Amino acid sequence: MGEADRWALSGSSAGPFWRHLLAPGSDHINMASGDEDDPIIEEIDVYLSKSLADKLYLLQYPVRPGTMTYDDVNHLSAKIKPKQQRLELEMAMNTMSPNYCRSKGEQIALNVDGTTYDETNTYSVKMMDKQTFSSMQATTNTSRYAAAVFRKGELHITPLTGILQMRPSFSYLDKADSKTREREAANEGGDSSQDEAEEEAKAITVRFARPESEQARQRRIQSYEFLQKKQAEEPWIHLQYHAAKDSRSEHERQYLFCQSVDASQNSELVKTPKEYLAMLMPPLAEEKFAKPVGPSNVLSMAQLRTLPLGEQVKTLMKNVKLMPFANLMGLLASGSDQTSVLRCIQQVALLVQGNWVVKSDVLYPKNTCSAHSGVPAEVLCRGRDFVMWRFTQERSVMRKEITSIIKLPPEDVKEFLEHVATPRVNRGWEFLLPTDVEFIKKHPDVAHRQNMLWLGIQSKLEKVFNFSKEDFMPKSSPQPEPVHVSGVQRLKLAQERAQENKASLKRSLEARHADGSIQMTQKLDGEEEPMDTSSSVPNGSVNGYPGANSPGVDHANGGSPANGPSPELQEFVTNTFRKHAVLTLNELKRLFNLHLASMPAGQNVFSSISDHMLQDAVLLCQCKQIMVPFPAQSKAAPDERKVFGLWEKGDDFDKHRRLLYDLFTKNYRIRRSAIQTKLAQEFGDVSKAEVDRLLQECCICNAGYWYLKGTLQS
Repeated sequence: MGEADRWALSGSSAGPFWRHLLAPGSDHINMASGDEDDPIIEEIDVYLSKSLADKLYLLQYPVRPGTMTYDDVNHLSAKIKPKQQRLELEMAMNTMSPNYCRSKGEQIALNVDGTTYDETNTYSVKMMDKQTFSSMQATTNTSRYAAAVFRKGELHITPLTGILQMRPSFSYLDKADSKTREREAANEGGDSSQDEAEEEAKAITVRFARPESEQARQRRIQSYEFLQKKQAEEPWIHLQYHAAKDSRSEHERQYLFCQSVDASQNSELVKTPKEYLAMLMPPLAEEKFAKPVGPSNVLSMAQLRTLPLGEQVKTLMKNVKLMPFANLMGLLASGSDQTSVLRCIQQVALLVQGNWVVKSDVLYPKNTCSAHSGVPAEVLCRGRDFVMWRFTQERSVMRKEITSIIKLPPEDVKEFLEHVATPRVNRGWEFLLPTDVEFIKKHPDVAHRQNMLWLGIQSKLEKVFNFSKEDFMPKSSPQPEPVHVSGVQRLKLAQERAQENKASLKRSLEARHADGSIQMTQKLDGEEEPMDTSSSVPNGSVNGYPGANSPGVDHANGGSPANGPSPELQEFVTNTFRKHAVLTLNELKRLFNLHLASMPAGQNVFSSISDHMLQDAVLLCQCKQIMVPFPAQSKAAPDERKVFGLWEKGDDFDKHRRLLYDLFTKNYRIRRSAIQTKLAQEFGDVSKAEVDRLLQECCICNAGYWYLKGTLQS
C-alpha cells in the first residue's frame, strides 16, 4: 500500500553484513570451515534495506481465513496516524452476493442514517454497502521482526515499523445509538420536574483554580480521558490504496531491496559462535511492568475484605452513599458480626427512613472544597445535613426550596440530592429507597439513638439557617397525637372526629348538588381536599362515563357540566386523544404541563386546573376510562392506573378500538393472536394492516405480549 505522495526516504546501509552458513539437516550453525562433518554447501549474502524501514507495516486479518484475501475487494479509502500506528481501511461489500441479507443491510442503514438524506450519511445508497477495518497493535516491540525478499542468491531484509491486526469496526452502531438518543430526547424534551426549571437570572460563582500538585498531574495524564484527548490530537493522514498488481505497488516493492550493494562498502560480520548464538537467542530478561495507577476510589472486593471491618464499612458507604443494612451485610466478608457492623456503621453514616446514608464529613473532609464551586467543606456539610434532615421528615423535597434556604450553588445542591434521591415529574426529588421498616422493628435501640442524634442536628440547623420544624409541616396534615393519650381517649377522639367528618361531608355534598357540580369534597380539620369520585359516578354512569341521567350535566350545552372544563381545556384534551388514542392520567398530565410550558408568556388561558377538572374534560371528549386489571404485584401509581381511551372518533375504526378496550378490561396483557381472533369473530375477515394499525395506535409490545400504552411497568 503506497501513498499519494511517498514520504522522504532515509538512507540505506550497505551489505552484506552477515554470511549465513547452512548445511542440510544440521542442528547447529558453524562459523568456521574446520568442521568436516558439517560442510558448507552454500553462502547467501544478506543485505539490510532501510528505504522503507520507518513506514513498513505487516497487516494481519485474524477474523478471516488466510485463503480468503482482500486482494480483489474494492478498497474505498485508507488513512493512518503514524505516531499511534492506527490504520483504518474502508472496503466495499458485495451486496449482490447470495450470502448478503438485503433486508438486514437496509435496516442497519436506516438505524444509522435515519430516513432523511444528508451528505454526512454513512451509507449513501440506503444500504450497508461497506465496512471499516480498524487496526490494533499486535506487539509494541518489532525490533526482532523484518520483511525479507530473496533474489538471485541475495536475501534483502527490511525492519518492520509495526505489526497491525485489522479487525472490523462497529462505529456505525455508536452512530445508531446516538440517533436513537437524539430522537428520545426530542420526544421527551422539556420533561422535567417543575423544581428543575431554570430561573431567568441566577447568581454566578467565580472560582480560581488551585495550583496542580505533581501527584494530581500524574493521575491526570494517566487518565483515560487524557489519553483519548492526546490520541485525538494527532491528525489522520489520508492514503491512496494501490492493488497488489498495480504498477505503483510494483515500484514501491523495489524499495525492499538494498539500493547500494557496492562490494567496497560491504562489512562482513565476524563473530565467534558463542557471540553469534547470543545475538540470535539473547538470554531471557525478566520484564518489569509498572503497576498501573488506578483511580483512588476503585477497590476490588478481594482488596476490600483484607481491610479492617471499620475501614470496609467506611469505604463501602463512601462509594455507595445510600444502602440498606441487609445489603451492607451481604457485601462484607462472610462471618462478620452484626453487632460490630452496627457499631461501625454508626460512626460513618446516619439512619434516614431505615436506610443508612454516609455522613457529610466523610464525603467532604476538612480542608477540602467543592469540585463544582470551590465552597469550603464546612459549608457543604451543613447544607447536605439539611437535605438529609428533610428526608427524615418526608419522602420528597423540592430542589428550589432547598436552594433558597441553604444558599449554595445549584450544582452542589443537585449533587446532594443525586446521592439519595431521584427526580419525579411534578413531585420534586423522591428518596431512592423505600422505608426499611424491618430494620427499625429489629433494632429499635439503634433507631431511637439515631432519632436523638437527628434532633441534635436539627437544633444546630435551626440556628444556622434560621428556621423551625413547623415551617415544613404540611398544613393539611393532622398533628401527631401526644404519646401520653390513653387508648380510651383515642377511641373517643376518633369517634368524635368521624361524626364531624360525616356531618361535614353531608353538608358539602348537598351544597355541591345544589349548584350542579359532580365533584364532592370532604372537610378535615378545617381544610377542604378534593375527593376522587370518578369510579362511582351515580345514576347511569358507564365505565366512569356520565350517562344521560347523571346529575350536574347541562344538556342544553351539549352535556357539559355546569362550571366545568373550559373550551380551551376540552380542545386540548380532544386534540391530544385524537393523536394518542390511549393515555394514562399521569401521561396526560405530563403532556398538559408541556403544553403549558410551550405557551408564550402572558397568554396562558388555563388557571388552576386540578386533576378532577382534567378527568372531567376527558370524559366529556368522547373518551372513556378503561378498567385495566393490573396484577397484584404491580407498583403502578394511582395516576398510572387510570387509563383513558378514545371511544368515538367518527370513523369505521371506532368499533375495533371499543372491542380492544373490552379485551383489556379482562386482562392487562394480551397476545396478538387472541386480539386477531376476537376481531375476526366480531367483524369477519380483518386484514393484517388493520390489526397493525389498531395495535400501533393503542398498544405497545413487550416479550410477545401487547399492553395498552402506559400500562407496561418496567
